[in-house]
Amino acid sequence: MAPKIPNVFFKNGTPVPVLGLGTWNSPPGQVTQAVQDAIDVGYRHIDCAHVYENEHEVGAGIGAKIAQGNVKREDLFVTSKLWNTYHRPDLVKGALQVTLRNLNLKYLDLYLIHWPVAYREGDVLFPLRSDGKRVHFSEADYVDTWPAMERLVEAGVVRNIGLSNFNAKQVQRILNVARIAPVTNQIECHPYLHQSSLSEFCRAQGITITAYSPLGSPARPWVKQDDPILMEDPVVQKLARKHSKSPAQVLIRYQLQLGNVVIPKSVSKQRIASNAEVFGFELDSDDMQQLAALERNGRICPESFTFGHPHHPFEEEFRKGRR
Repeated sequence: MAPKIPNVFFKNGTPVPVLGLGTWNSPPGQVTQAVQDAIDVGYRHIDCAHVYENEHEVGAGIGAKIAQGNVKREDLFVTSKLWNTYHRPDLVKGALQVTLRNLNLKYLDLYLIHWPVAYREGDVLFPLRSDGKRVHFSEADYVDTWPAMERLVEAGVVRNIGLSNFNAKQVQRILNVARIAPVTNQIECHPYLHQSSLSEFCRAQGITITAYSPLGSPARPWVKQDDPILMEDPVVQKLARKHSKSPAQVLIRYQLQLGNVVIPKSVSKQRIASNAEVFGFELDSDDMQQLAALERNGRICPESFTFGHPHHPFEEEFRKGRR
């Protein structure tokens, strides 16, 4: 049993466990067990998405634990995300209904717009063009999607709504139209990519940062042989030895001390448990500075399928010749 995972509070007062289980890129057939293992060791926050194509497995894991009496639905915090092909306002409710059906739940604790970019409508997740490199775009604008998200809160099928992978200008465009403010912006965050100015902007607006890929996503499908491996970075290794912790524990602790909610992914019971053993030690200011100094704009999830899209969140930084 891992130490009890503390809650933090969204601006609207909703408690959210500060550590959750990520399910992106989790191998099919292993997710149900991973979710059950996570609940057994004390996780109460599960991060999902339609595009991960495993929500039915997550739902089976949650359902098994509720049926066994280990946990009640109201003890859990379950997040999912609206996929890019469903941004048109009339498609939002149906997309949520598919997710709820797959998860076998009556409501979500949090529903995010997964990316600010809209793809051509339909059930093909990545409607690729003939070159296979980019997708067909949709005209849908995420500011028109937002009121449809708000209606889900009003209907009681979603408790909180938020954003993912939105840049500061895009967050501001949402705030300009929002009756119900986004509670979080879920973004890639680790020592090679802090997105500090975006994080500071969101915090100033009362929007919590949720950090994905905190360990540098070593198993991402498009990893190249010469890509630096964050968990093998000498600074991370040195701090792990200093604190008698694993590199993963140091990286998760780093996000917590930055004030972020964090959602590391694993399907190994042992790692799921050890990823939660991060509340009994503290990185000192020197440790924090050393990790901060690893910044290299090392973006793992560039969303290259939509370069050229008017709502691409970080194409500008690539055009400036970074990476």
